[in-house]
Amino acid sequence: MILFTGVAGSGKSLQGRKLADDKGYPWLSTGEFLRMVVAGEKRKQMLEGKLLSDEDVIAVVERVFSLIDETEEFVLDGFPRTYVQAEWLLTYAREYNINFSLIVHMVAKESTVIERLLKRGRQDDYESAIKERFEEYQKSIKPILDYYTDEGIVVADINAEADPVSIQSEIVTALDQAYRSREG
Repeated sequence: MILFTGVAGSGKSLQGRKLADDKGYPWLSTGEFLRMVVAGEKRKQMLEGKLLSDEDVIAVVERVFSLIDETEEFVLDGFPRTYVQAEWLLTYAREYNINFSLIVHMVAKESTVIERLLKRGRQDDYESAIKERFEEYQKSIKPILDYYTDEGIVVADINAEADPVSIQSEIVTALDQAYRSREG
């Protein structure tokens, strides 16, 4: 499993999908699946930029995992977003013998994120919601990355401010290094 994490607008979906396509891996986007299956009041909240509960998100991720062969490499985009989700994912991975190959942490400045998301034009992409998501991400991601690092999982901080080709090259290099270190 190659996990892509980063604040909305950091390019994790673009880069995760490109890596998956280039390597022939399934690309699992938590955001895409949530937009497909969440309805009613929860969907309204989601479109207002609010995060769903850990239980709701984990239930969707479990459904998605049931659709793939978890013993093969795959790209997981946008999950986990909370410490509870991070603990669940590590427990699940250990239970089902899923290897964490690499965590790709896409790092971008708030101004870059705001500019990118406003151009994207989704209903939940307005400046105050973007700033709120950026702040929440900053608070929640460090404990998650520290937790995974303490568990021996390789985290690669990738400069998401660079051009897409350079970013992809940096990701592939980090992944190759992670594969080599796992084999050695």
